[in-house]
Amino acid sequence: MTPRQKELVQLSFEQIKPMARATAALFYGRLVDLDPHLERLFRGDVEERGQRLINMIGLAVKGLNRRAELMRLLQYLGARNAGYGVRERDYETVGAALIWTLEHGLGNRFTVEVREAWVTVYEMFASAMRAGAREALVVMAVAPKSSSRRSAGACTDSGAITARLSLASKATNTV
Repeated sequence: MTPRQKELVQLSFEQIKPMARATAALFYGRLVDLDPHLERLFRGDVEERGQRLINMIGLAVKGLNRRAELMRLLQYLGARNAGYGVRERDYETVGAALIWTLEHGLGNRFTVEVREAWVTVYEMFASAMRAGAREALVVMAVAPKSSSRRSAGACTDSGAITARLSLASKATNTV
């Protein structure tokens, strides 16, 4: 990721934020169109899920300024997602839905350069999450049944990742 790509991703995300509700609806609609199996992974209120999605993307985009901390948090999120049944190939589908959503949300502001920046950044995010998922699956395979989810970093508390990101934000003052 180049400094210019980071800047383009951060600027274009700011353009999407005012349309957060519509953006989230576009994303989840496209995601399920691409792979209906993924719908089972999402529970709860659609608007609440959408707000969490935009918040998570926003924290990750801001986190580009603190890359090492961001990578650790994304690995944790990947481990957590593995516990929910997210498969390796699902990251490709999520990436395709994200790029499609940004293209439709930003319109003519989604230039080739902006697209390339988002693809690069998403690949970095997905790589870290996949690494966390693989590590969690290894731990789950060798851990006793009763503690495998906890040992892998998977979390049954839906607010835990947000709390960790909030703590990281306060600690770094920039995420």
